[in-house]
Amino acid sequence: MPRALIIGVGDGLSASLARKLRQEGYDLALAARDTGKLGALAAETGASLHAADAADPAAVAALFAAVGKLEVLVYNPSYRVRGPIAELDPEEVRRTLEVTAFGGFLAVREAARQMLPRGRGTILLTGASAGVKGFPESAPFAMGKFALRGLAQSAARELHPKGIHVAHIVIDGGIRSARRPETAEAALLDPDAIAEAYWQLIRQPRSAWSAELELRPWVEPF
Repeated sequence: MPRALIIGVGDGLSASLARKLRQEGYDLALAARDTGKLGALAAETGASLHAADAADPAAVAALFAAVGKLEVLVYNPSYRVRGPIAELDPEEVRRTLEVTAFGGFLAVREAARQMLPRGRGTILLTGASAGVKGFPESAPFAMGKFALRGLAQSAARELHPKGIHVAHIVIDGGIRSARRPETAEAALLDPDAIAEAYWQLIRQPRSAWSAELELRPWVEPF
């Protein structure tokens, strides 16, 4: 079975991705800082669980060593601090950048090391509206997501010619979850629909790879 690793797993998009990949025949590894709430998802999908800090180089290296050879990597962690620039805690800003951007670099580096000798693989990085436009009182998240988008663009240009598909997905809108139920018709993105879009990226022919995909509900303003 081909193997997929999802880093930053919760009960929303990443859970839908896990179910979709399992449905398509993938052996799954799910990673998060706290795996205590992932038992039911792991049982449902037959996935292995791995506790890891996405921003810790040693932890990420150990994670990839434990998981083994991958066909698909999805980087999905999120951390943010909000507030006026003049009042932000520098350590919280640092942590936002570490999780959102530096952790993405660590994961892409380890995945590339595995995939380059085989000349194939897919790396998908979950972005956000904040990676395209910075919002007031959300500078740290914008900084991190802009950096993640830059990483994706650079990695795609480097790795596409070597057989590794890298794509950045802009999630331009809120995602429905247990903590964020639907409040109006189609006001939130359906995580299962997003997972289907990720799957379409995974199965794209090499002659027509996407480097970036934007997803938004029809009510979301551009």
